[in-house]
Amino acid sequence: MSDIIAYKKDGVIIDTQSYDASRDAGASEILYDNSKDALEVIRHSCAHLMAEAITALYPGAKFFVGPAIEDGFYYDFRVTKENGEKLGENDLETIEKKMKELVDAKLDITKTCSTKAEVLAKFKNDDLKQEVLKRIPEGEVSIYSQGNFEDICRGPHVPNTKFLRFFKLTRVAGAYLGGDENREMLTRIYGTAYADKASLLEHIRIIEEAKKRDHRKLGNEMKLFTFDDEIGAGLPIWLPNGARMRSKIEKILFGVHRRRGYEPVRGPEILKADAWKISGHYTNYKENMYFTNIDEQEYGIKPMNCVGHIKVYQSELRSYRDLPLKFFEYGVVHRHEKSGVMHGLFRVREFTQDDAHIFCMPSQIKENVLEILSFVDNIMKNFGFEYEMEISTRPDKAIGDENVWEVATNALKEALDENGFKYGIDEGGGAFYGPKIDIKITDALKRKWQCGTVQVDFNLPERFELGYIDENNEKQRPVMLHRAILGSFERFIGILIEHTAGELPFFIAPTQVVVVPISESHEKYAKEIQTKLRNLEIDSEIYSKNESLNKRIRTAEKARVPMILVIGDSEVENKTVALRDRRARTQSQLGLDEFLDLTQQKLKEVNF
Repeated sequence: MSDIIAYKKDGVIIDTQSYDASRDAGASEILYDNSKDALEVIRHSCAHLMAEAITALYPGAKFFVGPAIEDGFYYDFRVTKENGEKLGENDLETIEKKMKELVDAKLDITKTCSTKAEVLAKFKNDDLKQEVLKRIPEGEVSIYSQGNFEDICRGPHVPNTKFLRFFKLTRVAGAYLGGDENREMLTRIYGTAYADKASLLEHIRIIEEAKKRDHRKLGNEMKLFTFDDEIGAGLPIWLPNGARMRSKIEKILFGVHRRRGYEPVRGPEILKADAWKISGHYTNYKENMYFTNIDEQEYGIKPMNCVGHIKVYQSELRSYRDLPLKFFEYGVVHRHEKSGVMHGLFRVREFTQDDAHIFCMPSQIKENVLEILSFVDNIMKNFGFEYEMEISTRPDKAIGDENVWEVATNALKEALDENGFKYGIDEGGGAFYGPKIDIKITDALKRKWQCGTVQVDFNLPERFELGYIDENNEKQRPVMLHRAILGSFERFIGILIEHTAGELPFFIAPTQVVVVPISESHEKYAKEIQTKLRNLEIDSEIYSKNESLNKRIRTAEKARVPMILVIGDSEVENKTVALRDRRARTQSQLGLDEFLDLTQQKLKEVNF
């Protein structure tokens, strides 16, 4: 039988040090395995194990916080090595070795409780502990100890370090104290842990595979996008290859939107601050926005497209016969992201949403939510993604009456329940103006990514006094549905690159065909092929540099081009092509018309 490492009662995990059989009667056991609850305890304990190892190796180290996170743990701390250098990736192996020694020592992990005042006095010379204590309310404060290490912590922890055998430190990063970019940069080490070796090795394999698939690395190799410090952090520059791929996705989605009854609109990228005050962004989202002054009037650069779409709605009188009204826009937005969290295309300061807003009657909420989910399903299947849904409810920082929130949240739940959709609940995770359904996709490495969203909003229509005339010639308030499927083109493309390892499907590949003429005498036919492909809206390039044939073919393969045509005397004479199909891993000889038909079949393999 597996060891008991903790208990759970009323949704709260209680470690063995805190468990009281009489007080906690009815609590369920948490066994030493890879269940979600067990991993939370194991990983949080492993963070303390790492901190103890760092303390042993670098006695002057001071520690801030070390929580368990979704796929592992981290600790933020301050440390300087004897030579004055900061810790780096090369130091992880040394820290791991010391951690293994502490595991073998089978150290008990103990909990003691004191008043906050006593703990403040105990750690009066440790400024980072003082920072932690500022975040703890008055009352009892617990400290966990093992060997020569102790830290302020509410737990839970495993009872002994012997349960922490299967871990791996994954990377070193910087982290601002308390997430405040105006404060000190601490060192952060990430790691993960499991209850068995096989699961750990599989996780390490996925990490290594993820490094190979890193969209920043592949984006550079495939010449899709770049960043430039002279331009600014978090502002992607799309190169011709990336812009071609992106425009293909935009074109496909534009057509699908039109067929589903959406009307294209476009709002300005900068609006008077007064509009953002009405919407609530000024109060609830200001820290994420950029502002400027024009003619002594404050303006805000839009972080979202909703206000512009509201103004489109207000441009004329609306009747119930007009509803639902569906407006969509590839809207460029700007959000202030802290420098420490930006990451390739995943977190940027400028991005483009595949945004839409549906204005409808309350009685039309369900049918429109279901239409959106049908749209989501169609898009995700065509891109090869599995996905799941989660309803996010009212956050602490929100606008609008709680009863209105409850009505909106129930409308989402009913739409999903009545159609048998499975979903989770993210309590407090809604937007400040309404509850939402979050679409989370799963990639080839089984990682989950937040992309699309569907939000029900009664609040903005109220704030902007939107209306429509009902069948009784009376003014009524519409409901506003906010909707994005990809989320943003930038983030979705980054995910797609990693999902496919750069082997993008033919219909959106930036260069779909490379033509390689063996010699200069074959270039005329190569250009003829390129012209025919262009007329069919197939992107191609001719590789005619003064390099060996094999090198040019290798260059095309490195660029992950789906189809490579080699053109020599026989092909010119017979109007054929020697095709290397990278995806199918085949080589064949085809007539030119036959090949052109094949490209059209490839485009039709997906049906949006």
